[in-house]
Amino acid sequence: MPRLEGKIAVVTGANSGIGLATAKTFLKEGAARVYVTGRRKSELEAAVKSLGERAIGVQGDVTKPADLDRLYDRVKTEVGHVDAVFANAGYATPAPLGSITEEHIDGLLNTNVKGVIWTVQKALPLMGPGSSIILSASIVASKGFGNWSLYSASKAAVRSFARTWSSDLKGRNIRVNAVSPGVIKTPAWSESGLPKEQVDGFLEFAASITPLSRTGLDEEIAKVVAFLASDESSFMNGSEVFVDGGLAQI
Repeated sequence: MPRLEGKIAVVTGANSGIGLATAKTFLKEGAARVYVTGRRKSELEAAVKSLGERAIGVQGDVTKPADLDRLYDRVKTEVGHVDAVFANAGYATPAPLGSITEEHIDGLLNTNVKGVIWTVQKALPLMGPGSSIILSASIVASKGFGNWSLYSASKAAVRSFARTWSSDLKGRNIRVNAVSPGVIKTPAWSESGLPKEQVDGFLEFAASITPLSRTGLDEEIAKVVAFLASDESSFMNGSEVFVDGGLAQI
């Protein structure tokens, strides 16, 4: 039997990349319905079309609590509960110390920290015993890549949420774990505003320090998230799973 047979899932930031790959994997693994979100309407509609009839798109921005209320109101009305939440929506852009702006701070912290808080907190009334929350962290939370200090700090906060929220929710038997991808080549890189040669150079460097000498694939991350959403991971709570170009460890 597929590991997610009959489950209801929510994936934020599923227009492309890891979020879209995860929604596809959830459906392949038997999820009854997957609610996917994204800020851009046309991209979300294309993603939902590629996923099929068991995928439901709800346009919204995780930095706006009202958008998340609309998402979960629809889930409540249509299916009544949520079995798995993948808080994946995120924002990444570098800035060296000395050039950090208020706009940079707000963009990163509002999406990567506050957005994760609202995504999870607003889902809780719909989640029962045995359900799972997976947070999208990153290896940068424990690395020292130059120019990425604020992004790294935001992902370190997500790592912390996995540990502390697992304690908060242990009385409800709701698991909270984090997946920390290495550098993954996704469409987000082309949207980062960085020059192509700078992106290519960073991806080459990242590949050179991984066991398989390549960057990771979004499908690889999706498989880990699907495992964490399944009953097979019932022994895991407050864990962080690193996936980085051939290396996977808890």
